[in-house]
Amino acid sequence: MVKGMGFKFARCLALAAGLLWGAPAMARNAHDFAFEGIEGGPMPMSQFKGKVVLVVNTASFCGFTPQYEGLEQIFKEYQGRGLVVLGVPANNFGGQEPGTNAEIKEFCEAKYDVDFPLASKVSVKGGDAHPFYKWALETLGEDKAPQWNFHKYLVDAKGDLVASFPTRVVPDAPEIKAAIDRAIAAK
Repeated sequence: MVKGMGFKFARCLALAAGLLWGAPAMARNAHDFAFEGIEGGPMPMSQFKGKVVLVVNTASFCGFTPQYEGLEQIFKEYQGRGLVVLGVPANNFGGQEPGTNAEIKEFCEAKYDVDFPLASKVSVKGGDAHPFYKWALETLGEDKAPQWNFHKYLVDAKGDLVASFPTRVVPDAPEIKAAIDRAIAAK
């Protein structure tokens, strides 16, 4: 065995385990994380390299649920220019996303004709928060953490967090569109 081969193998295993479970030990940007798709199977954020991603924690039974319409509209408007909207169902706020992944998917497609990618339901706050959300909290600070459903993070084409928008800022708000335009222009 070549000297150092054991360390390289161990590091490779650690990175693979991190990608499988959501976050490698030394995450540098959003592309280092992975969600599970709503229908199962891995959804690595690295698949969005070169694209701008609007990551939104969603819920089916919330007063802000009609934002799905705006999210779908902005996805269609900007998709050809390199935007991906990623819906991340979460049941952290008021128990407003109690359904299974299959129920959530059916609701989103039937009620709002959602065509953008959806992740499996995860936690977005607290000790059991998905690693992406823990990283976002560490990166942007407590004041930029989701306080309710439909909080939005904007990730640029390089995987850096470039903006955070609270629940009440609707998807087609001028500040969101301006941030998306800047991120697309920068790629």
